[in-house]
Amino acid sequence: MTQFSLDDDTVTVVVGSGAGGGTIAHELARRDISVVLLEAGRHMTADDFVNDEMAAYDMLSWLDKRDASGSWRVAKDHPDVPVWHCKGVGGTTLHWSGCCYRLTEDEMRARSVFGDIPGTTLIDWPITLEELEPWYDKAEKKMGVTRTNGLPPLPPNNNFKVMYAGAKALGYDSVSTGRHAINAVPYDGRPASQQDGFTICGDKVGARWSTQNVEIPKALATGKLDLRPESRAVYVEHDETGRASAVLYVDSEGVTHRQKARTVVLAGNCVETSRLLLHSTSARFPNGLANGWGHVGRHYLRHVVQTVWSVFDKPVYMHRGEIMAGYLDEFATHDPSRGFAGGYYVELNSMGLPSMAGLLEPGWWGRDFAQVVEQYANIAGLFMSGEDMPQADNRITLTDRSDAFGVPVANIHYSNHPNDVLMRNHGYKTMRAIHAAAGAKRSIETPPYPATHNLGSNRMAARAEDGVLDGNGRAHEVDNLFIADGSNFATGGAVNPTLTIVALAMRQAAFIEGQMAAGAL
Repeated sequence: MTQFSLDDDTVTVVVGSGAGGGTIAHELARRDISVVLLEAGRHMTADDFVNDEMAAYDMLSWLDKRDASGSWRVAKDHPDVPVWHCKGVGGTTLHWSGCCYRLTEDEMRARSVFGDIPGTTLIDWPITLEELEPWYDKAEKKMGVTRTNGLPPLPPNNNFKVMYAGAKALGYDSVSTGRHAINAVPYDGRPASQQDGFTICGDKVGARWSTQNVEIPKALATGKLDLRPESRAVYVEHDETGRASAVLYVDSEGVTHRQKARTVVLAGNCVETSRLLLHSTSARFPNGLANGWGHVGRHYLRHVVQTVWSVFDKPVYMHRGEIMAGYLDEFATHDPSRGFAGGYYVELNSMGLPSMAGLLEPGWWGRDFAQVVEQYANIAGLFMSGEDMPQADNRITLTDRSDAFGVPVANIHYSNHPNDVLMRNHGYKTMRAIHAAAGAKRSIETPPYPATHNLGSNRMAARAEDGVLDGNGRAHEVDNLFIADGSNFATGGAVNPTLTIVALAMRQAAFIEGQMAAGAL
């Protein structure tokens, strides 16, 4: 395996190996750029993965304690783990649903389209959909997204058939099994899905795209990637000119190392990237690296996400097949007549019995609860993903407690904007109506669970006064520091974010190559 010296200041250091970090590591390596990839988790393989939802969660998740505050119910129900992402080579692509949808032009112009909504910090993206579309094309081809590039759709499972029947009965025409980075047929050396319901558990079969089974092996094959698992980044240093010069990290033996760098790319998810920047203080950046304008950690977004479970007279067996292979975009466009700004998508959802029971209604117990759980085989699930409103005080901050690595524990503060509440209630009615039209005898609205679509806390903005990064994901205040995870989103849109993260990372790699060739990096 390739190894670069700790004193090699020609390397690009990438922190985090998920959708953004793993992708940009490969894209840079194949461009003959030397990369050191630091990943806090261990390097697992298909042999390590288990077809057991709860065991997979324990194996793959980032379970370090966090704090939560704000009015969101997650702060009450899940105060120690208010957000969810993975820790391992591959990041959260180890445990994701594969949904791949594009942002729309209106979503990238949210401030212009929605107008001035009191209490929000809406801005337009500093790049256009026209600029991003070629990179969406490349990302879809890279990931093998169904219904693109001549690839067939995933087959419908029973949960989808319930959704389809209800949607069609209500006159909704856009319902389909959607677009996913899960193979319906063999593609790019990966087999087709076995439709066993366990793709999300690390994916022993390898049918789903992840950086663990696609991008990182290809990057390693170039000889330009030095992969360092179990390496927790704790601090980013800068030189006398203010440029990022090294990353300090702690290895599996507890030894601290300093890796010098030509360029630094942070891709550790919304919370960890913000936490690392806020911790990297100096006389030049007393409030954290690249935080002269105070935007690091702010404008945090999680999407308006809710689930409805419905009980039917006959078995559904929703756990069979791909768990989110169903999609409806009737409510995705901005329509002020609904009483709120932005839109939302309705998608499939399914969980194993233990997970569903634990999240139905935390604290719910007794005969009524037992009767619902006993009918698990007859339950179908729907999920909504909608655009939440950025607010300055929804943010990641540091507490006065430190972890084993000496880095302060993060607090995630989030309160719903009134627009979010209106959208959520509309989505609940839509999902209940779809299931009712398909014959549901009872529906249960589930409160939000730990956030998975973590976005916006180090957002791109045309002006440094409005965000941390420019339109290339480069820090306004540190010209060789980039961010390649969902925290760089200017606004959240409504769709699942992974495809956009990958497309932006590919675009960013091309920009970095150009800057290096021009001598600017």
